[in-house]
Amino acid sequence: MPVETDRLVGLIRDGLPAGETVGVALSGGGDSTALLHLCRVAGLPVEAVTVDHRLRPESAAEAAAVGAACAALGVRHEVRVWEHGPVVRGNLMDAARRARRGLIGDWARGRGIGVVALGHTRDDVAEGVLMGLGRAAGLAGLSGMRPAWDAAGVRFVRPLLGAGREELRHWLRQRGIGWTEDPTNEDDRFTRVKARKALAALAPLGITGERLAVVAGHLARVQEAMAAQVTEAAGRVVHATAGALRLEPALGSEPVEVQRQIVGAALLWLSGADHAPRAAEVARVIEALASGGDATLAGCRAWRGWLMREPRAVGGPVPVGALWDGRWVVSGPAGEVRALGGEGLRQVGDWRKSGIPRAVLLVTPGVWRGDTLLAAPLAGVSAEWQAKLDRPFHLFGLVD
Repeated sequence: MPVETDRLVGLIRDGLPAGETVGVALSGGGDSTALLHLCRVAGLPVEAVTVDHRLRPESAAEAAAVGAACAALGVRHEVRVWEHGPVVRGNLMDAARRARRGLIGDWARGRGIGVVALGHTRDDVAEGVLMGLGRAAGLAGLSGMRPAWDAAGVRFVRPLLGAGREELRHWLRQRGIGWTEDPTNEDDRFTRVKARKALAALAPLGITGERLAVVAGHLARVQEAMAAQVTEAAGRVVHATAGALRLEPALGSEPVEVQRQIVGAALLWLSGADHAPRAAEVARVIEALASGGDATLAGCRAWRGWLMREPRAVGGPVPVGALWDGRWVVSGPAGEVRALGGEGLRQVGDWRKSGIPRAVLLVTPGVWRGDTLLAAPLAGVSAEWQAKLDRPFHLFGLVD
């Protein structure tokens, strides 16, 4: 094999498991097309999935063309469609990304595939750094893309972060392999496209995609050190009780950034959000925790050194056995799970024996039949019902 192929195939073999079917997220663009072919050159068994976002009239035909190309290679391929309304509100690119990840994960689990490869390159890393600078991001937002992570039983891997976008296209051209360019990649309405064009303009200053990716790598190592410090501090000052978090006054003795990271991670865990609130908003919550005051943010409440769910933000009723408020699973006989609330506490009676503050118990799960409380597992009235958190508190990584 030529030296270039050796290097690229080496990235694939270093990043992906041998002897295990790998799912390839295949858009038909140059990066994902190169990823598919490099996996085959590396001798990996592969299947492919394409997400049709239905954002352009041509998308269905393009997805079908990708399927035809896979059929010619003998690669099993499926198309998953993002079913959305006529208007996608909010950040379109972010909504499409979330939908794509969800659809790809569902496909992989259905096929029994444990690893999915994504075709991001060091150019994507560099563009992300520029976008992070534009929003005054913190360390996490400037440290590049994660090379791998797990989500609902599927491991997502980016094996080509060490390769450049043009390097991959050159490899394809040398072999006569075609690809399709998404016209949205030239649409200046999208921040990533603006970053891509800005990066080209910065090249005369020596600010290239390759060098920005190196800078992101340096910051990622700093991030690892910070994460270790944050995790150690959290182990000393954060205590989980009944789905809420009690923060020791010693939190205030930690460096400001460590405080922000701990509280940001706590808010993410409590709310189930994908992104922590902005630093200034988190600082307001930290101040309330330090003073013993009261503050709300992102569906969470800071109260007398505790962080808990805000009563107005908890999830609506679900049947016993279903996930409630994005965190709790109640098992036992049939009933309806909803917040215990003030009425539930009145029916509990002497809830103080639980040793848990009233404000915390209010947002714990209760089992109801109409207006009658059947069980309040966290308040000591459980009978045949049990309540468990779907995911215990831990730090999910540094917040931006």
